Amino acid sequence: MTDPTIDAVVFDIGNVLLDWDARRVYRPLGMSDDEIEAFFQRVDFSTWNLEQDRGRSFADGVAELAKHHPADKELIERYDTHWIESIAGPIHGTVEILQSLIDQGVPVHAITNFSAEKYGGERERFPFLTHFGVTVVSGEEKLVKPDPALYRTLLTRTGLQADRTVFIDDSPKNVDGARAVGMHAIHFTTPSDLREALRGYALPGGVTV
Repeated sequence: MTDPTIDAVVFDIGNVLLDWDARRVYRPLGMSDDEIEAFFQRVDFSTWNLEQDRGRSFADGVAELAKHHPADKELIERYDTHWIESIAGPIHGTVEILQSLIDQGVPVHAITNFSAEKYGGERERFPFLTHFGVTVVSGEEKLVKPDPALYRTLLTRTGLQADRTVFIDDSPKNVDGARAVGMHAIHFTTPSDLREALRGYALPGGVTV
C-alpha cells in the first residue's frame, strides 16, 4: 500500500509543542491535585477556560465566573494573573521534529485552541512558534476545535488540499475533527510515537524525520 502523499504538516501547540497543565498555577499555594481537581469541578473549569480560547477576554471570563462562585474568586483570578506558570516549557522531542521538517523544507503550519491575549506572550517566549507559515489561533477566529470551520480556515489560507495535509493533536476529538474535513491526522502521545507515525506518510521531497 502506498503511503499517503503529504504537502504540509500542521501542528497543535498545547501539549504537543508546549507542556501545558493548569494545575501548575495552583500547586504553589500548597493545594494537592485532588483539591485542585475539586475546584475545577466546582466551577466547571474546562468549559469556562474554553471560552477564553473562543475569544472571550480573561477580564470578562474572570468577572463572570467569580460572580457565580464568589468563594473561589481569588483562585479564579489567579489563573489569569499566574497563567504563565501553566506552561512548563517546550516538549523538546516534538520541537526537534518540527525543526527537522523546517530544515528539510517541509511546509509547517499550526491550528491551536489558545486565548488570543495569552498567545502573543508565548510566541515571544518560544521563538519556534514564529516559524509556522500560517497559524490559526482559536481566540482570534472566535472558533474552537473541533469546529470544522477552524480546520477549513487553515486550508483556505494555505491553499492546501485536505487529503494532502496531516494534522497532529493530543486530543482525540480534535483528531476526529480534522479527519471529518478530509485531513489525515495523528493522535499525539509522545515525540517518539509521532516520529514513527510521520514515517507512514510520503512527505515532500522524500523527507524523513
